[in-house]
Amino acid sequence: KVIWGLAKVNESFSLFGGKDQVDSYLLLSNPHQFGRGVDIRFTPIRVVCNNTLSMSLEGKASLGISLNHRSEFDVEKVKLALDEAHQKMDTYRQMAEFLSEKRYSQDNLFEYFSRVFPKTSSRNGSVSFDKLMESFKSDKKLVSRNAEAAMEIVETQPGAEFGRGSWWSAYNAVTYMTNHTMGHNPDTRMQSVWYGPNKDRNINALGLAVEYAEAA
Repeated sequence: KVIWGLAKVNESFSLFGGKDQVDSYLLLSNPHQFGRGVDIRFTPIRVVCNNTLSMSLEGKASLGISLNHRSEFDVEKVKLALDEAHQKMDTYRQMAEFLSEKRYSQDNLFEYFSRVFPKTSSRNGSVSFDKLMESFKSDKKLVSRNAEAAMEIVETQPGAEFGRGSWWSAYNAVTYMTNHTMGHNPDTRMQSVWYGPNKDRNINALGLAVEYAEAA
């Protein structure tokens, strides 16, 4: 069992005139597994939809972000984690503001979701964007179901009324799916978003959204 807690940091930012708020948290978890300590990571949460992004605190190796059960509790490590969380929150705010100001086209949006949720069947191999678009407009055999679902919910997800048509909205369609619709049950969904494949998918989706927004 993984025992976890969210520690709210007194820091937040908002977009669109204060209507779309993001709060900062530290996620602390204890896996109760020999050789592993308490893990601490930065976790911003978008209030309107409760979408969570889990990001490791990648400080200097000597500082550490894991508290070992066999060692005395080191309050300085926690202070360093808070400081790094502050820095990451500021970076995330800048990225969010940038994404909120840039608008997607339908073609770029579809390409983005197809990259975030690729078709995994090996028989399709590597296919061009033109073929993906042709497939999406016809039988959709080359398009993953999750990419289709993202296209369908981007305008209807919680908070869609804020920044409609922006790359912020496109990115949050991904985090909404990983947080609330993908997976067999809430426990497996949470595990994947915080520590598994969907953690990496969310971080990759953020980087890709910035990439597309820069080209917009």
